[in-house]
Amino acid sequence: MNIHALTKLTHRQNSFIPTRAAICLTTLAILGCASPKDQYAASADAQQRMAAEASADTKAGTSVDTKETYLKLVEQMQRENLWFASLAHIDALEQRWGVSPESTRLRADALRQTEQAAQSEKAYRRLMGTPLEGAGYRGLGLLAGARSNYAEAVLLLKQAQRHAPTDALLLSDLGYAQLRSGSTDEARLPLMQALQLRPDSAQAQANLALYLELTNQQEQAAAMMDANRMSPAARSAVKEAAQQLRRGGTVAITPPPSAGTPVRDEVAPPLVLKASRSSNLIGVRTAIQSNPTANASSTTLSPISISRGTP
Repeated sequence: MNIHALTKLTHRQNSFIPTRAAICLTTLAILGCASPKDQYAASADAQQRMAAEASADTKAGTSVDTKETYLKLVEQMQRENLWFASLAHIDALEQRWGVSPESTRLRADALRQTEQAAQSEKAYRRLMGTPLEGAGYRGLGLLAGARSNYAEAVLLLKQAQRHAPTDALLLSDLGYAQLRSGSTDEARLPLMQALQLRPDSAQAQANLALYLELTNQQEQAAAMMDANRMSPAARSAVKEAAQQLRRGGTVAITPPPSAGTPVRDEVAPPLVLKASRSSNLIGVRTAIQSNPTANASSTTLSPISISRGTP
């Protein structure tokens, strides 16, 4: 069973396939998808190609037999940034098997990624008191960050951390929110934890580099970026963000990547408070990881960055 088969199943039931928006990653911007509406049409071709391939599939009788299978397929769609399409499939899933905490989390994440913040917040709040309460707090924290309310984001992400204390990307989100809220010293611990838990995370590396720049540890920041082979663009972004934050300014936004480009944690622009996914970049262990007993003051945060574990 694959995404094309799943699309084929729903295509047989609905004559209209929704156009997918261009899901954009914004460099040095807080959280989420700030994609302009005129980006939506840009990804319509990709959605149509997907539907055409599904229609061309000659295999008959394909079906989704269990709720668990359908949930996994929707999760795969979201990993591929098919957020609008995933909403249609969540509707189909819930019509067949009813609403569950799992489907509610998927819906909340998709609503957030498609710039439907009010509905997304309601969905995240419905997770309170369920086994996925931590995901609810996390989503609410990301929404708070999207509003530039970093103090609230920190409180909510700390609540989420209680449910998932070893989630590296959540820790990175928390550390980044603390940097943006002015709690620079407090950001050290979660950023260090995030990097050591997931040394291959480009977001964790970028966020830690930002911390080092902000705390005047430029040599350590440069060494960490060298060890992890960060691109010149990422290095410039980190330095520029640090300068802007020192001045109390707003971190600038750069143009989004082309529509339809899969968004993965390790190729995502740094300093984005958001839920992240799988990785392509192999990180290089730094001194603090290969030598855990190294002096903490001299290696203060060697590689690390931020955010789902969004979702």
